[in-house]
Amino acid sequence: MNYRKALMLYALLLTVSCVTTPEKPPKLSEGITESIIHDKESFFYIDFENYPFNDPELPIGVFDSGTGGLTVLKAIVNYDQYQNDSHQKGPDGLPDFSREVFTYLGDQANMPYGNYANEGKLGLLKEHIIKDAQFLMGRQYYSDRDDRTVNTGKKPIKVLVIACNTATAFGKEHIESFISQAGIDVKVIGVIDAGVRAVLESIQKQEDAIIGVLATVGTVSSKGYRNTIFSFAKQFGYTGSIEVFSQGGIGIAEAVDEDPDYYNSHLNNPRMGYKGPALDGQLSIEKSLLDTYNFDFTGNRMLCDADKVDDCAVLQINDPENYVRYHLVTLLEKIRQSKTRNTLKSIILGCTHYPYMIKEIRQVLNELYHFKTAEGQYPYKELMAPQITLIDPAVHTAKELYDYLNEKEMFNQHGRLQDSEFYISVPNQDNPQNVIAEDGRFTYDYKYGRDQGQLQEYVKRVPFSRKNISTPILDRFHKQIPHVYRLMQLFNENSEKTNALNEQDKI
Repeated sequence: MNYRKALMLYALLLTVSCVTTPEKPPKLSEGITESIIHDKESFFYIDFENYPFNDPELPIGVFDSGTGGLTVLKAIVNYDQYQNDSHQKGPDGLPDFSREVFTYLGDQANMPYGNYANEGKLGLLKEHIIKDAQFLMGRQYYSDRDDRTVNTGKKPIKVLVIACNTATAFGKEHIESFISQAGIDVKVIGVIDAGVRAVLESIQKQEDAIIGVLATVGTVSSKGYRNTIFSFAKQFGYTGSIEVFSQGGIGIAEAVDEDPDYYNSHLNNPRMGYKGPALDGQLSIEKSLLDTYNFDFTGNRMLCDADKVDDCAVLQINDPENYVRYHLVTLLEKIRQSKTRNTLKSIILGCTHYPYMIKEIRQVLNELYHFKTAEGQYPYKELMAPQITLIDPAVHTAKELYDYLNEKEMFNQHGRLQDSEFYISVPNQDNPQNVIAEDGRFTYDYKYGRDQGQLQEYVKRVPFSRKNISTPILDRFHKQIPHVYRLMQLFNENSEKTNALNEQDKI
C-alpha cells in the first residue's frame, strides 16, 4: 500500500474512533532513492526509463532551502556576457538565458538547512535534498496547501542548480549519485566551487590574505569552502599565505525568511523558544562588546527584559541587521584574537540569503574599520582592507551554467523566460504524523527531531502566493530582485496551474 492510500485509510479510522496516534509506526523506506527509482507505488516514484533528459526545451531547475536562492536566479536571469546568436564573448544587451525557462523550488517548510548538522540530523537533511531534486525532476505539485489532489502537469528539468550552500556541501554528491543510479544525464551545478573561484580571483597569486566565510553553521561545519579554497589555491598556483576564518551566521537567513524562532516583528519582550545569540548560552552576546556591536535598539529590534540595556538579564536579537552586526563583530574578534599579521581582503557570502543584506554588511564593515574604543584604540583597522570585497557566488554559478549549455548545445531556442515557475514547500496538514504550530509551520523540535528513513509526504509543494509568502518578504523581492519578482507575478497571473488562486492571493 503506498503512502497516500495509507493516509486516506488512517483518516477514515481517525473519524470513526477518534484515535490521536497511528496504530502502526510510519513505513520505513529502504532509502528515498530506492523509492524514487524503483517503487512504482511510491508517491515519489519517477519513470526514469522515459525521462526526456536530452530535450533542450525542458526547464532549468533551481532550488534552495528557502527564498535565498532567488538571488542566484537573479544573477542567472540578468547574466549578459555573451552574444546570444553567435555565443561570442561580449554583452549584447539581451540576457543570455532569455529563452530559457526556470523552475524554482524553495523548501521553506524545512528551512534552515544549516541547523540540521548542529542537531545531528545530516541523514534527514540529505533526504530533504534528494526530495528537492525529485520534485524538480518529477511532474507533481499541489495547487495550494489545502489541495488533496496531486497535479501532474509540471515539466521535468534538463539541468539542476543547487542555489544553496549547505545543500551543495552536504548533498551535491548524493544527488549526482542518485542521478547516476537512475541512469539519466542531468548536470548538477552547486554554488561552492563558483564562490571559491570568485574569491581567489579577488586576490593576487603571491598575496598574503585572510578570506572570510560568512555562511550557515551547516556550511561552516562541512568545511566545504575552507577545503575547496585550499585545494583550488594549490591547483591554480597561489603561493601567498592564505588564511580562512569562518563564521556561522545563525539567525541571518532565518530572520530574512521570518522564521519565528529567530525573528518576530510583533514581539516587544523576550520570548520562549528563541534560538539566536543571547547573554547566556552557546552563542553569547558579550556585554563588553555592546558598543562594538552597535545594535539598533529602536522599535523591537532587540528584546530586553529591562528598561535599560545595562540592566538586561535577557537580551535577544530580533532584526536581520542586528544579526549581521553580531556575526561580523564575532568574525573580526576571531581574527583579532588569532594574532595574525594578515589582512581580511574578501568575504564569501556563503548563504544565498546574505546578498539580501549586502548593503547592511558593507555598512557594518565600514563601521568596524573606523571603530574607535573609549581608550582611543582602533582594534580592527589593521586587520581589515579599507574596502573588503564581498563575494556573491551567484554570478560564477551563472557562468558555469552558461558554459555547460553552450558545450552540450542545450540552449532552448523556442522558450520564454516569462514562462518560469515558482514553488514553495508548506507543511502537509493532511499528514497526521506532522506536528504543526499555530502559525502553520513545523515546530522546531519536530522539524529537527524527525528521523531519516520515514517515507512520508512531510510537505506539499505549491505555487508562490501571498498565502505562503508574507508581504514584507514580497516587498523585499520587489525592491531587490525586481526582474525575478515580475516573473513570479507572471506565473501567478498567466499559468494554468494557478488559476484556482483567489485574486487577493496573487503576488
